[in-house]
Amino acid sequence: MSKRFNGGAGSDLERLRARPADAGNAIPEDRILDAVAGGLLEHGLDRLTMAEIATRAGVARATLYRRWENVRSAVAALLTREWVAVIAEANREEITVGRDRLVDAVVRTVAMIRVHPVQQAIIESDPEFLVPYVFQRMGRTSTHVVQVLENGIREGHADGSIRPLDVALQARTVLLLAWSFVITAPMVTGSTGGPGPVLAELDGQLAVALDRYLAPDLSQD
Repeated sequence: MSKRFNGGAGSDLERLRARPADAGNAIPEDRILDAVAGGLLEHGLDRLTMAEIATRAGVARATLYRRWENVRSAVAALLTREWVAVIAEANREEITVGRDRLVDAVVRTVAMIRVHPVQQAIIESDPEFLVPYVFQRMGRTSTHVVQVLENGIREGHADGSIRPLDVALQARTVLLLAWSFVITAPMVTGSTGGPGPVLAELDGQLAVALDRYLAPDLSQD
């Protein structure tokens, strides 16, 4: 087992939420994605193979290739699944004001993804995997995030807690701010070893920045 992933693959996998099998599929996709996660956490992205995934999932390699063309596309599917789950977990419905709920959810999502074992494994073993999503194109994960942000912003528009502006523009601005705090903040603060008071303080500033950006301009009332 690679020493890059402290705590062992088993303990990290316990942090990945259990999901019900899809009875409509002979081989549920989550079962295969769990195998992708296990191989990623143990070997790293740079040494993960389709053969390893197939063995862990107990399926033929042909089954994998019918769904994904290579390891990287399978890992992308895994990353989407994990981010979607984190975003859902970070949303606190008990917060009734739209802007407060959105800011809280974004900051919580950033902090959770930054320490997520799948995200960490990718950054530690093959950070170039993320380069296309930073410089070249929006992936399925980013597209989902934008949709969630747009829904939250619309709620804030409706209750008057978020200043009226183009929804897509506001959502993309929030995404850009949040993404930098996921990827760049650990390097800037020297906190690459994990969460701590410096990152927590920085996340507090993210909350301030988002709140001020989204708040209505009271001077125009």
